[in-house]
Amino acid sequence: MEKKDRDRTPPMIVSACFAGIHCRFDQRHNRIDAIQRLVREGKAIPVCPEQMGGLPTPRNPAEIVGGDGEDVLDGRARVVDNHGNDVTDAFLAGAREALAMAKAIGAKKAILKERSPSCGSCAIYDGTFSKTLRSGMGVTAALLWRHGIEVVSEETWEEEKDAQDSTRTVRRDPEEG
Repeated sequence: MEKKDRDRTPPMIVSACFAGIHCRFDQRHNRIDAIQRLVREGKAIPVCPEQMGGLPTPRNPAEIVGGDGEDVLDGRARVVDNHGNDVTDAFLAGAREALAMAKAIGAKKAILKERSPSCGSCAIYDGTFSKTLRSGMGVTAALLWRHGIEVVSEETWEEEKDAQDSTRTVRRDPEEG
């Protein structure tokens, strides 16, 4: 094996909407040029856990009711859309698929969309569909974090450090509420 292959940083996974893919619930994207460039360069692989879990695009907006993504993983909370449909199973399936993708490519880091019920890493909506935020992780972010993958958002990501292949670690303390 050549030295450059051994020293190569594995690609990270990123929310597909950052790469300009129209996969949001409202069939829009959240393109971030720098992240789209990482995808083009093969340094990032786009994933949309909600689509990977079988939900259509467009779809009804959903929020976590009764906790956060960790609570969903533990069976203490549900993901419900704005019409009252329980979409927890699709969110769990999508989170498992995103984790499988991360493991397949050896990803150590994920840049995910803040406030998403799948991808939020620090803040999510509170389950009342009133645009009220609460602290907590989305379902996919929580599952990746539990498996040792560094999870950051577009708001906490430091582009320059990734460009230099830094190994900076930002994690939420599991003891925090």
